[in-house]
This record gives sequence, structure tokens and C-alpha cells, in this order.
Amino acid sequence: MSDAMPAPEPIEARTLVLKRVIDAAPAKVYEAWTKPELLKQWFAPKPYTTPAAVLDLRPGGTNTIIMQSPEGQAMPNTGVYLEIVPNKKIVFTDAFDGANWQPKSGAPFMVVTIEMDDAPGGKTAYTATVRHWTVASAKQHEQMGFHTGWGICADQLNELVSK
Repeated sequence: MSDAMPAPEPIEARTLVLKRVIDAAPAKVYEAWTKPELLKQWFAPKPYTTPAAVLDLRPGGTNTIIMQSPEGQAMPNTGVYLEIVPNKKIVFTDAFDGANWQPKSGAPFMVVTIEMDDAPGGKTAYTATVRHWTVASAKQHEQMGFHTGWGICADQLNELVSK
């Protein structure tokens, strides 16, 4: 019996990416990701809503964002911030519950990197990169409507920050 770990699946096959140009400067996009009252306005693809968002914005800080279906079903999303670079980057994962790095009881799903780079005309080159533990979970996320759902949210974000 071998103690060798199996080779990891290629990261490219476990990664989903959404890119957009947002009609506002990176500081406004960052603010919409980091202020609960703004995040609640765009985070869930309509007709879903985001009735609650609690953000402890620091490496090791937690977040709890609750999305709600039109039928009233609450879908809590919890995570831990791994990296925060104001106006540039936010990295978080759903691999932990609460503070103190407690592994989630269910399987971890993703690590999200949100990048906000300067684009011509005072705009933002926005990239959401979502890395999964397995190819199967990346495919599952894609089939759940990653590109459509995250695209709708990016459009809602753009609408909010471009005002």
C-alpha cells in the first residue's frame, strides 16, 4: 500500500473565470464588495435577493452572506477572507466555518479571487476567478449556472457602481 498522494487534477480544469469591464473606478467596485449595504444591492442574481451580509474584512476575518430565493428560501454563504488588497483584490474561501480556521463539516467548494485593475476611461477590468478542489465540483458549479449567475451579478454590480 502506497502513502503517495494522487496527482492533483490540473488547476485549469478546476477553475472558472468571469471577466467584465465595469464602468467605475476600482475603488468604487471594491467598496461595493466590502460595504454590506452596497453588497446587498447586487450580490444575488435577481429575482434572488441578499437580505443580510456580515463582513469582517481582514485576512482571517469571516463573512456571512445570505441569499434568498423568490419563494423565501434562505441560502447562507459563509467564508473566510484570505487576502485583502484595498481597491485591487479580495480572496476568500468557503472551506472554513467561522473564525479560528474551523474546517467546514461538508466538502469545501471554492476559493474566489476578485481582481479589480485600472482600465482606460476610469473603468475597472474586473476578473472573478473561482478555483475548486476537484474538476467534478468545477463542472457542477458551471452546470449550476456559474457564468449566467455570476454574469448577472457582475451586471448588477456595474449598474450600481456606475451611477
